[in-house]
Amino acid sequence: MKKILITRRLLRSCEDKAKETFEANFNLNDELYSQKKLIELSGEQDGILSSLTDKLDAETINQLPDSIKIISNFAVGFGNIDLEAAKKKGIAVTNTPDVLTDATAEIGVLLILGACRRAAEGIESAKVGGWKWSADYLIGKQLTGARLGILGMGRIGQKIAKVCKSLGMIIHYHNRSKLSEDKEDGATYHDNLKDLLSVSDVLSVCCPASKETVDMINKDTIEYLPKGAIVTNVARGDIIEDEALIDALERRKVYAVGLDVYKNEPNLNPGYLKHKSAFILPHLGSATKETRTAMANLAIDNIDEFFKTGSCKNKVN
Repeated sequence: MKKILITRRLLRSCEDKAKETFEANFNLNDELYSQKKLIELSGEQDGILSSLTDKLDAETINQLPDSIKIISNFAVGFGNIDLEAAKKKGIAVTNTPDVLTDATAEIGVLLILGACRRAAEGIESAKVGGWKWSADYLIGKQLTGARLGILGMGRIGQKIAKVCKSLGMIIHYHNRSKLSEDKEDGATYHDNLKDLLSVSDVLSVCCPASKETVDMINKDTIEYLPKGAIVTNVARGDIIEDEALIDALERRKVYAVGLDVYKNEPNLNPGYLKHKSAFILPHLGSATKETRTAMANLAIDNIDEFFKTGSCKNKVN
Protein backbone atom coordinates (compact mmCIF):
# COMPACT_ATOMS: atom_id res chain seq x y z
CA MET A 1 0.00 0.00 0.00
CA LYS A 2 1.13 3.54 -0.72
CA LYS A 3 2.18 5.67 2.23
CA ILE A 4 0.34 8.99 2.48
CA LEU A 5 0.92 11.87 4.90
CA ILE A 6 -2.41 13.46 5.88
CA THR A 7 -1.60 16.89 7.27
CA ARG A 8 -4.88 17.63 9.12
CA ARG A 9 -7.59 15.56 10.78
CA LEU A 10 -10.53 14.48 8.62
CA LEU A 11 -14.02 13.44 9.68
CA ARG A 12 -13.98 9.93 11.14
CA SER A 13 -15.69 8.21 8.21
CA CYS A 14 -13.14 9.77 5.85
CA GLU A 15 -10.19 8.69 7.98
CA ASP A 16 -11.63 5.16 7.94
CA LYS A 17 -11.74 5.29 4.14
CA ALA A 18 -8.14 6.56 4.06
CA LYS A 19 -7.02 3.59 6.19
CA GLU A 20 -8.69 1.21 3.75
CA THR A 21 -7.17 2.89 0.69
CA PHE A 22 -3.54 3.39 1.73
CA GLU A 23 -1.16 3.42 4.67
CA ALA A 24 -2.20 6.71 6.24
CA ASN A 25 0.07 8.81 8.44
CA PHE A 26 -2.40 10.92 10.44
CA ASN A 27 -1.88 14.19 12.30
CA LEU A 28 -3.52 12.98 15.51
CA ASN A 29 -3.29 16.34 17.31
CA ASP A 30 -4.50 18.27 14.27
CA GLU A 31 -1.61 20.70 14.69
CA LEU A 32 -0.57 23.12 12.00
CA TYR A 33 2.68 21.66 10.70
CA SER A 34 5.55 24.03 10.13
CA GLN A 35 7.14 23.75 6.71
CA LYS A 36 10.18 22.16 8.33
CA LYS A 37 8.10 19.51 10.09
CA LEU A 38 6.04 18.82 6.98
CA ILE A 39 9.26 18.13 5.06
CA GLU A 40 10.53 15.84 7.82
CA LEU A 41 7.28 13.87 8.02
CA SER A 42 7.23 13.43 4.25
CA GLY A 43 10.24 11.14 4.43
CA GLU A 44 9.47 7.70 2.96
CA GLN A 45 5.95 8.83 2.03
CA ASP A 46 4.52 8.45 -1.48
CA GLY A 47 2.13 11.38 -1.33
CA ILE A 48 0.61 14.15 0.76
CA LEU A 49 -3.05 14.88 1.42
CA SER A 50 -2.75 18.57 2.22
CA SER A 51 -5.02 21.35 3.43
CA LEU A 52 -5.24 25.04 2.58
CA THR A 53 -3.45 25.71 5.88
CA ASP A 54 -0.31 24.04 4.50
CA LYS A 55 1.97 26.50 2.71
CA LEU A 56 3.69 24.43 0.05
CA ASP A 57 5.77 27.11 -1.62
CA ALA A 58 8.67 26.46 -4.00
CA GLU A 59 11.22 26.31 -1.19
CA THR A 60 9.21 23.67 0.67
CA ILE A 61 8.42 21.61 -2.42
CA ASN A 62 12.05 21.57 -3.53
CA GLN A 63 13.00 20.01 -0.19
CA LEU A 64 10.38 17.24 -0.33
CA PRO A 65 11.81 13.75 -0.80
CA ASP A 66 11.80 12.33 -4.32
CA SER A 67 9.37 9.65 -3.14
CA ILE A 68 6.52 12.21 -3.09
CA LYS A 69 4.60 11.87 -6.35
CA ILE A 70 1.30 13.59 -5.56
CA ILE A 71 -0.10 16.40 -3.40
CA SER A 72 -3.86 15.99 -3.10
CA ASN A 73 -5.25 19.26 -1.78
CA PHE A 74 -8.29 19.02 0.48
CA ALA A 75 -9.88 22.06 -1.19
CA VAL A 76 -11.12 23.34 -4.51
CA GLY A 77 -8.50 26.09 -4.36
CA PHE A 78 -4.76 25.48 -4.58
CA GLY A 79 -3.24 28.89 -3.95
CA ASN A 80 -1.29 27.38 -1.05
CA ILE A 81 0.76 25.28 -3.49
CA ASP A 82 3.38 26.43 -5.99
CA LEU A 83 2.12 24.50 -9.01
CA GLU A 84 5.12 25.25 -11.20
CA ALA A 85 7.60 24.09 -8.55
CA ALA A 86 5.61 20.89 -8.07
CA LYS A 87 5.51 20.27 -11.81
CA LYS A 88 9.27 20.75 -12.14
CA LYS A 89 9.80 18.23 -9.36
CA GLY A 90 7.47 15.72 -11.00
CA ILE A 91 4.73 16.03 -8.37
CA ALA A 92 1.10 15.97 -9.46
CA VAL A 93 -1.25 18.38 -7.67
CA THR A 94 -4.98 17.70 -7.46
CA ASN A 95 -7.97 19.48 -5.96
CA THR A 96 -11.61 18.74 -5.07
CA PRO A 97 -13.86 20.60 -7.55
CA ASP A 98 -17.65 20.47 -7.91
CA VAL A 99 -18.46 19.09 -4.44
CA LEU A 100 -18.26 22.50 -2.72
CA THR A 101 -20.68 24.37 -4.96
CA ASP A 102 -23.89 24.20 -2.94
CA ALA A 103 -22.39 24.80 0.50
CA THR A 104 -20.23 27.72 -0.67
CA ALA A 105 -23.09 29.29 -2.59
CA GLU A 106 -25.24 29.10 0.54
CA ILE A 107 -22.62 31.13 2.42
CA GLY A 108 -22.44 33.52 -0.53
CA VAL A 109 -26.18 34.19 -0.25
CA LEU A 110 -25.88 34.49 3.53
CA LEU A 111 -23.20 37.16 3.12
CA ILE A 112 -25.46 39.13 0.78
CA LEU A 113 -28.42 38.89 3.15
CA GLY A 114 -26.33 39.61 6.25
CA ALA A 115 -24.68 42.68 4.77
CA CYS A 116 -27.84 44.09 3.17
CA ARG A 117 -30.01 43.61 6.25
CA ARG A 118 -27.42 44.76 8.83
CA ALA A 119 -27.32 41.34 10.51
CA ALA A 120 -24.12 42.02 12.47
CA GLU A 121 -25.70 45.05 14.14
CA GLY A 122 -28.94 43.18 14.70
CA ILE A 123 -27.20 40.26 16.41
CA GLU A 124 -25.32 42.62 18.70
CA SER A 125 -28.50 44.51 19.60
CA ALA A 126 -30.32 41.27 20.36
CA LYS A 127 -27.50 40.13 22.64
CA VAL A 128 -27.49 43.41 24.55
CA GLY A 129 -31.28 43.50 24.76
CA GLY A 130 -33.55 46.41 25.49
CA TRP A 131 -33.61 47.77 21.96
CA LYS A 132 -36.30 50.31 21.16
CA TRP A 133 -38.37 50.04 18.01
CA SER A 134 -38.68 53.01 15.69
CA ALA A 135 -39.66 53.38 12.06
CA ASP A 136 -36.04 53.72 11.00
CA TYR A 137 -34.47 51.22 13.43
CA LEU A 138 -31.75 49.17 11.65
CA ILE A 139 -33.21 49.84 8.23
CA GLY A 140 -31.24 47.93 5.64
CA LYS A 141 -31.31 47.42 1.89
CA GLN A 142 -33.92 45.19 0.29
CA LEU A 143 -32.78 42.61 -2.24
CA THR A 144 -35.90 42.82 -4.41
CA GLY A 145 -35.11 44.90 -7.47
CA ALA A 146 -31.45 45.39 -6.55
CA ARG A 147 -28.76 44.69 -9.15
CA LEU A 148 -26.41 41.84 -8.21
CA GLY A 149 -23.02 41.85 -9.93
CA ILE A 150 -21.27 38.49 -9.90
CA LEU A 151 -17.53 38.57 -10.50
CA GLY A 152 -16.78 35.05 -11.71
CA MET A 153 -19.81 33.15 -13.03
CA GLY A 154 -18.58 29.62 -12.44
CA ARG A 155 -20.56 26.93 -10.65
CA ILE A 156 -20.73 28.86 -7.37
CA GLY A 157 -21.56 32.15 -9.07
CA GLN A 158 -24.32 30.49 -11.08
CA LYS A 159 -25.83 28.95 -7.96
CA ILE A 160 -25.80 32.30 -6.13
CA ALA A 161 -27.37 33.91 -9.20
CA LYS A 162 -30.16 31.34 -9.25
CA VAL A 163 -31.06 31.85 -5.58
CA CYS A 164 -30.81 35.65 -5.72
CA LYS A 165 -32.88 35.79 -8.90
CA SER A 166 -35.62 33.96 -7.01
CA LEU A 167 -35.44 36.75 -4.41
CA GLY A 168 -36.09 39.34 -7.09
CA MET A 169 -32.54 40.52 -7.78
CA ILE A 170 -31.44 41.52 -11.28
CA ILE A 171 -28.33 39.54 -12.24
CA HIS A 172 -25.25 40.91 -14.01
CA TYR A 173 -21.89 39.15 -14.38
CA HIS A 174 -18.33 39.41 -15.64
CA ASN A 175 -16.45 36.29 -16.65
CA ARG A 176 -13.49 35.34 -18.79
CA SER A 177 -16.04 34.45 -21.44
CA LYS A 178 -19.76 34.77 -22.02
CA LEU A 179 -21.85 31.82 -20.84
CA SER A 180 -24.31 29.93 -22.99
CA GLU A 181 -27.85 31.27 -22.88
CA ASP A 182 -29.13 28.43 -20.69
CA LYS A 183 -26.39 28.97 -18.10
CA GLU A 184 -26.91 32.72 -18.12
CA ASP A 185 -30.57 32.21 -17.25
CA GLY A 186 -31.40 35.81 -18.10
CA ALA A 187 -28.28 37.39 -16.58
CA THR A 188 -26.57 40.29 -18.36
CA TYR A 189 -22.94 39.76 -19.41
CA HIS A 190 -20.31 42.51 -19.16
CA ASP A 191 -17.02 41.97 -20.96
CA ASN A 192 -15.04 44.22 -18.61
CA LEU A 193 -14.83 44.81 -14.87
CA LYS A 194 -15.65 48.52 -14.98
CA ASP A 195 -19.00 47.96 -16.66
CA LEU A 196 -19.95 45.24 -14.17
CA LEU A 197 -19.05 47.29 -11.11
CA SER A 198 -20.91 50.34 -12.37
CA VAL A 199 -24.23 48.42 -12.23
CA SER A 200 -23.54 46.43 -9.03
CA ASP A 201 -25.72 47.56 -6.14
CA VAL A 202 -24.40 44.36 -4.57
CA LEU A 203 -21.11 42.76 -5.68
CA SER A 204 -20.49 39.08 -5.10
CA VAL A 205 -16.86 38.06 -5.64
CA CYS A 206 -16.77 34.43 -6.80
CA CYS A 207 -13.72 34.24 -9.09
CA PRO A 208 -10.61 32.11 -8.46
CA ALA A 209 -7.47 33.69 -7.04
CA SER A 210 -4.76 34.09 -9.67
CA LYS A 211 -2.05 36.51 -10.72
CA GLU A 212 -4.69 38.32 -12.77
CA THR A 213 -7.25 38.63 -9.97
CA VAL A 214 -5.03 39.57 -6.99
CA ASP A 215 -6.23 42.96 -5.66
CA MET A 216 -8.73 43.21 -8.51
CA ILE A 217 -11.04 45.06 -6.13
CA ASN A 218 -8.82 47.99 -5.19
CA LYS A 219 -8.87 51.74 -4.56
CA ASP A 220 -9.36 52.44 -8.27
CA THR A 221 -11.94 49.81 -9.18
CA ILE A 222 -14.03 50.46 -6.05
CA GLU A 223 -14.75 53.92 -7.45
CA TYR A 224 -16.68 52.30 -10.31
CA LEU A 225 -19.28 50.99 -7.83
CA PRO A 226 -22.46 52.99 -7.21
CA LYS A 227 -22.32 54.98 -3.98
CA GLY A 228 -23.66 52.86 -1.14
CA ALA A 229 -22.90 49.54 -2.82
CA ILE A 230 -22.43 46.33 -0.87
CA VAL A 231 -19.36 44.13 -1.40
CA THR A 232 -19.28 40.42 -0.54
CA ASN A 233 -16.52 37.85 -1.01
CA VAL A 234 -16.91 34.08 -0.91
CA ALA A 235 -13.90 33.35 -3.15
CA ARG A 236 -10.41 34.24 -1.91
CA GLY A 237 -9.14 37.08 0.26
CA ASP A 238 -6.33 37.99 -2.15
CA ILE A 239 -8.85 39.37 -4.64
CA ILE A 240 -9.68 42.37 -2.44
CA GLU A 241 -7.28 45.10 -1.36
CA ASP A 242 -8.28 45.33 2.30
CA GLU A 243 -7.11 48.87 2.97
CA ALA A 244 -9.07 50.20 0.00
CA LEU A 245 -12.29 48.42 1.01
CA ILE A 246 -11.99 49.55 4.63
CA ASP A 247 -11.42 53.11 3.46
CA ALA A 248 -14.53 52.84 1.26
CA LEU A 249 -16.52 51.73 4.30
CA GLU A 250 -15.25 54.65 6.35
CA ARG A 251 -16.26 57.26 3.76
CA ARG A 252 -19.55 55.46 3.02
CA LYS A 253 -18.71 54.78 -0.60
CA VAL A 254 -19.47 51.18 0.39
CA TYR A 255 -22.53 50.69 2.60
CA ALA A 256 -21.58 47.28 4.04
CA VAL A 257 -19.44 44.22 3.42
CA GLY A 258 -20.03 40.50 3.81
CA LEU A 259 -16.82 38.48 3.98
CA ASP A 260 -15.96 34.82 4.49
CA VAL A 261 -12.37 34.91 3.21
CA TYR A 262 -9.42 37.17 3.95
CA LYS A 263 -5.81 37.87 3.20
CA ASN A 264 -3.50 36.26 5.77
CA GLU A 265 -6.42 34.42 7.38
CA PRO A 266 -7.09 33.66 10.16
CA ASN A 267 -5.44 37.02 10.91
CA LEU A 268 -7.87 39.32 9.14
CA ASN A 269 -7.25 43.04 8.83
CA PRO A 270 -8.39 44.58 12.17
CA GLY A 271 -9.90 47.49 10.27
CA TYR A 272 -12.93 45.34 9.49
CA LEU A 273 -13.60 44.79 13.18
CA LYS A 274 -14.15 48.52 13.71
CA HIS A 275 -17.15 48.63 11.42
CA LYS A 276 -20.63 47.61 12.52
CA SER A 277 -21.52 47.26 8.85
CA ALA A 278 -19.01 44.44 8.36
CA PHE A 279 -20.75 41.05 8.39
CA ILE A 280 -17.81 38.67 8.75
CA LEU A 281 -17.51 34.89 9.02
CA PRO A 282 -14.48 32.63 9.70
CA HIS A 283 -14.22 30.94 6.27
CA LEU A 284 -17.27 28.70 6.55
CA GLY A 285 -17.83 28.23 2.82
CA SER A 286 -17.54 24.45 2.73
CA ALA A 287 -18.39 23.85 6.40
CA THR A 288 -21.18 21.31 6.21
CA LYS A 289 -20.82 17.65 7.13
CA GLU A 290 -21.95 16.59 3.68
CA THR A 291 -19.49 18.82 1.84
CA ARG A 292 -16.46 18.20 4.04
CA THR A 293 -17.10 14.45 3.72
CA ALA A 294 -17.37 14.70 -0.07
CA MET A 295 -14.20 16.82 -0.24
CA ALA A 296 -12.10 14.42 1.82
CA ASN A 297 -13.39 11.38 -0.03
CA LEU A 298 -12.56 13.01 -3.36
CA ALA A 299 -9.05 13.94 -2.14
CA ILE A 300 -8.57 10.27 -1.20
CA ASP A 301 -9.99 9.09 -4.53
CA ASN A 302 -7.63 11.44 -6.38
CA ILE A 303 -4.63 9.72 -4.77
CA ASP A 304 -6.06 6.28 -5.46
CA GLU A 305 -6.77 7.13 -9.11
CA PHE A 306 -3.32 8.62 -9.59
CA PHE A 307 -1.42 5.58 -8.34
CA LYS A 308 -3.68 3.14 -10.20
CA THR A 309 -3.66 4.93 -13.56
CA GLY A 310 -0.68 7.31 -13.47
CA SER A 311 -2.95 10.31 -13.83
CA CYS A 312 -6.04 11.97 -12.32
CA LYS A 313 -8.93 13.92 -13.84
CA ASN A 314 -8.60 16.54 -11.07
CA LYS A 315 -4.92 17.23 -11.71
CA VAL A 316 -4.28 21.00 -11.84
CA ASN A 317 -0.61 21.25 -12.88
